[in-house]
Amino acid sequence: MLTRLDALKDYPFDRLIALLAGQQPAPDKAQIPLHVGEPQGACPDFVSEIIAREAASFGKYPSVRGDADYLSAAAEWLTNRFSLPAGTVDPKRNVVAVAGTREALYLIANSAVLRKETKLPAGIKPTVLYPNPLYHIYYGGALGAGAEPVGLPATAETGFAPDFDAVPEEVLDRAALVYLCNPGNPTGAVIGRERLEDMVRRARRHGFLLVVDECYSEIWFDEPPAGGLSAALSAEPDNPSLDNVVVMHSLSKRSGAPGLRVGFTAGGEEAIDDFLMLRNYAAATVPGPLQTAAAALWRDETHVSRNRDHYTTLMAIADEELGAVPGYQRPAAGFFLWLDIAECFGDCETAARRLWTEQGLKVMPGRMMAQPFGHGDETPGDRYVRIALVHDQDTVREICRRIRASAIGNI
Repeated sequence: MLTRLDALKDYPFDRLIALLAGQQPAPDKAQIPLHVGEPQGACPDFVSEIIAREAASFGKYPSVRGDADYLSAAAEWLTNRFSLPAGTVDPKRNVVAVAGTREALYLIANSAVLRKETKLPAGIKPTVLYPNPLYHIYYGGALGAGAEPVGLPATAETGFAPDFDAVPEEVLDRAALVYLCNPGNPTGAVIGRERLEDMVRRARRHGFLLVVDECYSEIWFDEPPAGGLSAALSAEPDNPSLDNVVVMHSLSKRSGAPGLRVGFTAGGEEAIDDFLMLRNYAAATVPGPLQTAAAALWRDETHVSRNRDHYTTLMAIADEELGAVPGYQRPAAGFFLWLDIAECFGDCETAARRLWTEQGLKVMPGRMMAQPFGHGDETPGDRYVRIALVHDQDTVREICRRIRASAIGNI
């Protein structure tokens, strides 16, 4: 019998290492990592300057909730970015500083499941729902909290968004938490305001917490994606509130600062209180100098606009170089290509091996970003690879040309 601990060992990066073990990369080409969504540009210079200036506060314990100025910066940014009415987000009641959103996404499943258990009959197991393919922290959070994990296929037929109309009412009634990623990782799909509002109403009707992971929300090409908190207010116009909704934001992608490890969680007061209670026991707090630097990042949009222009240019290069490759589709947002390789390579693991051995490119097989559904071991990621376009323009052009060379050569 597969234990929860055994199930957690199915981590995509470990699987990729095993897949490529013994496979020699192309000897005549520079190796380029494309399997990790790690921005390659430098974060603004003022970050290191602020940290150096504030270094003395490393000698003090940080507040678990977060420093007042950082929480205010986060609340201000949310209000401005998502056009929320003034005062909607109270920094003292609706926001918590987190050490990047990974730990927050994992830990909040525990508080949500503990809350749901108080509302279910004894012996009834809560569920945690998430899109499939997925960011695997959602699955880990569900398992770690002792809930029943439920992956919802997000395929081309559903616009790469999970279809909640297909979920049995009984599963939704037991739901403690539903994760959404908007824009999506790995698909780059954007969930519109109406669908977000529908999910908010379901959350309130069935008594679960809707957690919207918005860490890619500032990497968009045509128009900015709607936000979970604005949908929370507009879902029921006669009774606007943040109840049953939490959003997660990070500086890793928005500001190109993944090593800073600073983000925030914001949402309805009950969910935030539960989350904060658990963080008192289990979570790392964010050092003061990092919060001060992060507050400055949330208050600066110049570098964000510059980053967005950079990624827009990279996607234009991909359009130009890969547009003739069967299966290519430009994502709606984010910096991942979710490339359909079925016609060119047959399956995603073959594609990953060949791109490594022929081109020196390390990509993530879609199967490793997904889970089986239906019968057998088929997953919604079998015909895709995830490619992170995070390098400089010349490198991305070279990457795309190498992909095209292998893809067209295999038709």
